Amino acid sequence: MKDEVPNLKEFDQRLRDEAHEDLADVVADEPTSKTQIIAIYGKGGIGKSFTLANLSHMMAEQGKRVLLIGCDPKSDTTSLLFGGKACPTIIETSTQKKLAGEEVKIGDVCFKRGGVFAMELGGPEVGRGCGGRGIIHGFELLEKLGFHDWDFDYVLLDFLGDVVCGGFGLPIARDMAQKVILVASNDLQSLYVANNVCSAVEYFRKLGGNVGVAGLVINKDDGSGEAQAFAEAVDIPVLAAIPQDDDLRKKSANYQIVGTSESQWGALFAELGDNVAEAPPVRPSPLDQDGLLGLFDSKDTGGDYVLVPASDADMRGSKSAPKASLEVIYDEA
Repeated sequence: MKDEVPNLKEFDQRLRDEAHEDLADVVADEPTSKTQIIAIYGKGGIGKSFTLANLSHMMAEQGKRVLLIGCDPKSDTTSLLFGGKACPTIIETSTQKKLAGEEVKIGDVCFKRGGVFAMELGGPEVGRGCGGRGIIHGFELLEKLGFHDWDFDYVLLDFLGDVVCGGFGLPIARDMAQKVILVASNDLQSLYVANNVCSAVEYFRKLGGNVGVAGLVINKDDGSGEAQAFAEAVDIPVLAAIPQDDDLRKKSANYQIVGTSESQWGALFAELGDNVAEAPPVRPSPLDQDGLLGLFDSKDTGGDYVLVPASDADMRGSKSAPKASLEVIYDEA
């Protein structure tokens, strides 16, 4: 009896069907670790460091063990927490220790205040390397220090959201975090960045990733409503709205913590802490460019502008004088 020849065409088609299957809603196994790793993204200067320093301080007051890791080359995540003092970064310390033939120890790079443990990954000097590659190298060093054996309730990662470099997308692309939190305001640029992060989350969910967006923190909220409308449009909750207030601005500029029960803003950050802990990761519905512009008055954004095509004469400018054609034209017979 001859061996049956397998139907390779059917097998090939099954593989193609699996490759095109949307894996975003596949139910993942229950987590084996109690630690919530949360990546926070936002436009540079939008107030991530302010939000995270106060959020982490309040969560520690609530009895949680919190580790705050700055993943921004500016290395300014922990400055507010430490009263303006810059702590040694992991990458810089690792380089110095390596040159001295020594090993990096926890006490060289991790510092604490108010129950919060904090560190900065750091990055290369301006014009001297890739910031994203620095992030990847920083996490490799964290693993050598025993990151996976540490006992924390929450690990908060502060990531720059302006760039699309793979290093900064590490928590989303490699499922390093369970969920993402966005920080934005009522302006187009910060919401553009937030929408880009939603697009990244959606892309990797389609590839089988598990990271979702837990919600949006509206910082410097002036009540105009664009950030709230964005959250509704992409189908994510608003975790907190931090008002645009002169007292908050002054305290932030003076490196004063307001995420404490002793502050008039304590209740706001306590509620944010509860929401961050309880909010599930959801699959966002990112907007296209027109949808994003539609959140704003067209008079403010130029959204009603109609594209006018350029011509060859436009591009040539003063050199656009017509030249005799070399085309041969034949008389009709």
